[in-house]
Amino acid sequence: MELSRRTVMASAAAAGVAATALGGTAQASGAASGTTSGSRKPVKEPFGKLADGTKIYRWSLENGGTRLKVLNYGGIVQSLELPDRHGKYVNVSLGYDTIEEYVAGTTFFGATIGRYGNRIAKGKFTLDGKAYQVSVNDGENSLHGGAKGFNTRVWDIEPFTSGSDVGLHMHYTSVDGEMGYPGTLKTTVTYTLTARGDWRIDYEATTDKPTVANLTNHTYYNLAGEGSGTIYDHELTLAASRYTPTDAGLIPTGELAKVAGTPFDFRKAKPIGRDIRTAHPQLITAKGFDHNWVMDKGITAKPVLVATLRDPSSGRTLKIATDQPGLQFYSGNFLDGTLVGQSGRTYRQGDGLALETQHFPDSPNQPSFPSTVLRPGETYRTTTVHSFGV
Repeated sequence: MELSRRTVMASAAAAGVAATALGGTAQASGAASGTTSGSRKPVKEPFGKLADGTKIYRWSLENGGTRLKVLNYGGIVQSLELPDRHGKYVNVSLGYDTIEEYVAGTTFFGATIGRYGNRIAKGKFTLDGKAYQVSVNDGENSLHGGAKGFNTRVWDIEPFTSGSDVGLHMHYTSVDGEMGYPGTLKTTVTYTLTARGDWRIDYEATTDKPTVANLTNHTYYNLAGEGSGTIYDHELTLAASRYTPTDAGLIPTGELAKVAGTPFDFRKAKPIGRDIRTAHPQLITAKGFDHNWVMDKGITAKPVLVATLRDPSSGRTLKIATDQPGLQFYSGNFLDGTLVGQSGRTYRQGDGLALETQHFPDSPNQPSFPSTVLRPGETYRTTTVHSFGV
């Protein structure tokens, strides 16, 4: 039976309740580091220009001990700074120092992903009896919206303060036919830093024609610090009893396979590196973990805890709550040592990981998966909350 793809976006109060339910604590950075954990108004500064002269800006946010820097290019999280158990701040997200590197890059570091996060087989799907061909940019498949997805677009940004929260409203209109997708999709993505240091992402979109939509964020995390080495000793927990195996092109086969007795079982915390080199066919195909986990909770009206990540060396923790039914865990398999990050160090395989909340990959071609169809008169709404602690 097809499930409804629409989810209900939590209100600020509901998101606060969800964050509390994560069991996280506000950043205990002030006493340890001598820095304030309070909020400050968003600060805007130049970050370079595109080849056509378009000016790119960086917005800096700080609240509850969390520091976030965001570009209007791609809605990219360029930096996420968190304190360790001793109050020492480092950037825990992979990324670059210049706009030129982001434009040339193919790794989606920190980016807002759309129209369709993850893969669509051969870039083809049929909706209401009409066949569509969207941009193909991953072998024969479409990945993260195609060759010029939302990660390459310049967003209109409105900073805001609301009570004890600070944040950014980011707007982008994707016209009918862009990258082959039907309908004009008007999109707003809101980044909020709360007084407790949580980073909340609210997605909202409407369309004037039937279309498909699946938005997410592609921040790569290394809680020990960007450029510090692999994330294989990070301990991960995922609230999922099943996952979606893939074919050689990393397209789901349609099966919802049990994780029990496989390297994909993260129901109890374990180091990411423990099983990553196991000779499991799925790990061999993906060169590590690059799969969608089916959340036991399914689609929910409010964000529910689905993932916990912990770095033993620094004590930093990340807890993710979402209303979405799936989460893509990608272990940085295709980082090959050719990219240089903000630390001046190269990024090698496993030096960062992504935890992308989502509907399932290739849903437009998988009738048994939760639907990603969005129709005129409907509003796409979904929320993900990241809570940090030590």
